[in-house]
Amino acid sequence: MSAKEPYRRIQRLCSFQPICLLANKKALPVHRQIHTKSEDFTANSQALKVQTLLKIEGDKSVSDIFQSLSRCKFTLSEDFILDVLKRHRSDWKPAFMFFKWVLAGQNPSGYSPKTGSFNEILDILGRMRRFDELNQVLDEMSNRGNLVNERTYGIVVNRYAGAHRVEDAIEFFYKRKILGLELDLIAFQTLLVCLCRFKHVEAAEFLFHNKKNEFKDNIKTRNIILNGWCVLGSLREAKRFWNDIVTSKCKPDKFTYGIFINSLCKSGKISTAVKLFQTMWEKGCKPDVAICNCIIDGLCFKKRIPEALEIFHEMNDRDCLPDVATYNSLIKNLCKIRRMEKVYELLDEMETKGESCLPNARTYGYLLNSAKTPEEAIGILERMNKNGCKMTGDIYNLLLRLFMSWDNQDKVKSMWDEMERSGLGPDQRSYTIMIHGLFERGRLEDALSYFNEMISKNMVPEPRTRLLGIFIEKTALQFYPHIGEWAMLSSGLK
Repeated sequence: MSAKEPYRRIQRLCSFQPICLLANKKALPVHRQIHTKSEDFTANSQALKVQTLLKIEGDKSVSDIFQSLSRCKFTLSEDFILDVLKRHRSDWKPAFMFFKWVLAGQNPSGYSPKTGSFNEILDILGRMRRFDELNQVLDEMSNRGNLVNERTYGIVVNRYAGAHRVEDAIEFFYKRKILGLELDLIAFQTLLVCLCRFKHVEAAEFLFHNKKNEFKDNIKTRNIILNGWCVLGSLREAKRFWNDIVTSKCKPDKFTYGIFINSLCKSGKISTAVKLFQTMWEKGCKPDVAICNCIIDGLCFKKRIPEALEIFHEMNDRDCLPDVATYNSLIKNLCKIRRMEKVYELLDEMETKGESCLPNARTYGYLLNSAKTPEEAIGILERMNKNGCKMTGDIYNLLLRLFMSWDNQDKVKSMWDEMERSGLGPDQRSYTIMIHGLFERGRLEDALSYFNEMISKNMVPEPRTRLLGIFIEKTALQFYPHIGEWAMLSSGLK
């Protein structure tokens, strides 16, 4: 096994794609619009119809919804089930309803979902902290011949840690034997990664010390804890653990240096980070592009851009080729100081090099964030489309915020509709942008509508958004009694 392979395995177990889909289509009557032969439609169009049906009939009983789904005579497949579930990443109720219908075997094809579909619904339920339902799904997986795999384990542990249920996460680790999985080092490291990701570093380090005899003490496990303290922003604890590593039998590797350099940069200790960076070269531990990027980003943040550009130019001489992240670090900070001529020079260079340097959504996000007019933003989008860069939920949210700030309501609506059609939103952030933007423009009814729609989808508003929603409702009740009364009843805040 290569040195990087354990990190790749842990990343595969614990990485999640943020896909949030919710449709907003009107269709009446349901069956005349939906009921059709499955062969006439692609899996994508079928999934869209399921999404529409669940939205329209969401208030009906379980049996009625099951009957409606059965009457549509969809041909189930793994891809089809996954497509439907991914369209409800931020709305667990319709996702779970659909999955229960699939499990009930009421579909004509009698298709039985595989582990991938089970893992997807587990991730949705865990993300929305519906752990009773999550355990029901786990029981079903065991009853169907133990469909639990390493991916299942990574999802559940990650979601328990994300909900700050540390004891449940640790308990699930020990359940691996019951589930037919080994209690190995990779699984232990996965648990530590999840705990550290959600700021439970102290618990992770305690486990690490307790299990030294059970699991081999190696630099990879220590790197996880060091990274946890660094991500938490505790430079003091990071320095303590760094010193523990240096004085232990475990020799720091490239990842150890990279983690600590990153922590120093984020803590504003860029001069110390540069010295450690130079020490790596002197000790023959060649920094990789990620470490170079960290130093460049830290120097840019401290407005030491000439030094950053110098390291950027030296990377080629030292056989450490820049990648898209290198360019993004420079572009982000050059955009902040409005050196747009240099920004577009770098952008042209990225497009010319292609491959690992081709501009991505983050690149265009920095450019859009610096746009001053709707025309400039549209031009950037056209360039993005020309280079084949796909839209993301973050880009859509950024565009919503920009067009809202420019009071371009046509474009706001266009972006919202396009985001729904593409299946990349709306998510909590989308609703937050709309609610606050509309409120600032005095459109209380529209802001209230989005707020109540957000609540109805079980999205938890930020404290400031919740307070604003309550204020809008009280204002609506005072000046628009018919609107206010409806709002108080529908949101459950009365």
